[in-house]
Amino acid sequence: MKMSNEVDLGREPVRHLLFVLAVPAITSQVVNALYNMVDRMYIGHIPETGAASLTGVGVCFPLIMIVSAFASLLGMGGAPRASILMGKKDNQGAEKIMGNCFTALVIAAVLLTILILIFQRPLLFLFGASENTIGYALDYMSIYAIGTIFVQLTLGMNMFISAQGFSKISMLTVVIGAVTNIILDPVFIFGFGMGVRGAALATILSQAISAVWAIRFLTGQNTVLRLKKEHLKIRSKILLPCIGLGVAPFVMQSTESILVLCFNSSLLKYGGDLAVGAMTILSSVMQFALLPLQGLTQGGQPIISFNYGAGNADRVKEAFKMQTICCVSFAAILWILSELTPGIFVAVFTSDPELSALASWALRIYMGSVVLMGLQISCQQTFIAFGNSKVSAFLAIFRKILVLIPLIYILPAFLSDKVMAVFLAEPIADFIAVATTVTMFTFSFKATLKKMRAPA
Repeated sequence: MKMSNEVDLGREPVRHLLFVLAVPAITSQVVNALYNMVDRMYIGHIPETGAASLTGVGVCFPLIMIVSAFASLLGMGGAPRASILMGKKDNQGAEKIMGNCFTALVIAAVLLTILILIFQRPLLFLFGASENTIGYALDYMSIYAIGTIFVQLTLGMNMFISAQGFSKISMLTVVIGAVTNIILDPVFIFGFGMGVRGAALATILSQAISAVWAIRFLTGQNTVLRLKKEHLKIRSKILLPCIGLGVAPFVMQSTESILVLCFNSSLLKYGGDLAVGAMTILSSVMQFALLPLQGLTQGGQPIISFNYGAGNADRVKEAFKMQTICCVSFAAILWILSELTPGIFVAVFTSDPELSALASWALRIYMGSVVLMGLQISCQQTFIAFGNSKVSAFLAIFRKILVLIPLIYILPAFLSDKVMAVFLAEPIADFIAVATTVTMFTFSFKATLKKMRAPA
């Protein structure tokens, strides 16, 4: 069986594999976040209109997250299934999955582009645009929407590069786009005087270059799974299981915009603009801090999926153990830092004394259960690596929709400090979600290993 010339998922030591695959994945996550921050930094320094421009682009974020969520629906839904089939020595079946997901990504991109261009104005007002900022939001989103296909193909197809063990190629897909965007931003924004339209144009051109890089690799001679014309026709029996498995990451990303609305509406009611500003900082710290956990599990996924498909129970167990130890260790360090020195995180985002004081106090509450998130993310992503679509989808919906959002509105009714009550919703939801996930995973994992070790 032809395998990645970068790693051997079925034979190399698991600890070495996890390191080799996780480091580029973590780097990709961090680089991607950093170049988005640089993007906003440039926009914020546009002469005279910087503040309004930054706010206008900020309200586009929920729509951008929805676009990314559809890429995860198909990419993160299809890639683990392709890895499993590779473990079963069915590379042709894995190629059919990749081809179907490619076509579905193109169709999703076309539909999303049309819908965004038609409904972007009311949607942007829904997500917080005002008459003062709607013009900037429309300028940015109208151009970004045209490049939706590049975003879909870059994010979605890069998952299939990672799934084969080509971690460095996957990392370069992100780095190439990031570097291009950082170079083009000041040229278009300031050099050509295009403002936020220049930022959007730089973004979609960068994503286009990344998309071409990814597709060229997947159609070239160095890949294990090749994107072929005969596999592009959608087959429901191939695509639907991928969509089912992708529901969990889709829900996790797409519901971020709903959470922003829920948190901000409650905090605005009980604590005013200052509390909303603090929440912006807390969510930014949480999202950026958890990127290494996402990178770790992204590196562990092909190892677990491949060996699950190959029936190597001992390697699956070892890979999960190593992944979990790394995730829990990082989460523990993050928890200690957030509880003892929250000001270090807050200072990155603001120098305002009043906002800094509130955000530092709130961060200790908000991150109170983050030490448990290493377990949560490792177990939940392993469900996805096994191709267990029903459980992974349930866990994604359970934490955010069934637990966290109701707590945001219920807790203030029982506590005198309403602002603290809203912030408390996050650690309480994390604790409940982790207890549920670990309990379900323990029984499921034992049964899976037992089934793998049973005589054929």
